[in-house]
Amino acid sequence: MPVPWEALIPFGLVTVMFGVSGTLLNVSTRAQNLGKPVRHNIDNWDEMMMRRDEQLTGHKRGQRDDPTPPPGFETSSVWYTEKTA
Repeated sequence: MPVPWEALIPFGLVTVMFGVSGTLLNVSTRAQNLGKPVRHNIDNWDEMMMRRDEQLTGHKRGQRDDPTPPPGFETSSVWYTEKTA
């Protein structure tokens, strides 16, 4: 049974386009997460830590090894521990 060689060109194009689109999606999501893979099953603790990391570094996936917070960190929280007025 002969192979229809002219059918391999569209098949190859479709296969390449699926590969290109998947690679671009992976690169795009990793670029948005500072080169780290996408997080799954995020619970309340993870959301709280992501908010804290965003306040410390400016990005939700950024982390710091410096124990001193940046200027303004102590007043940038939405949670208040004392009544101010």
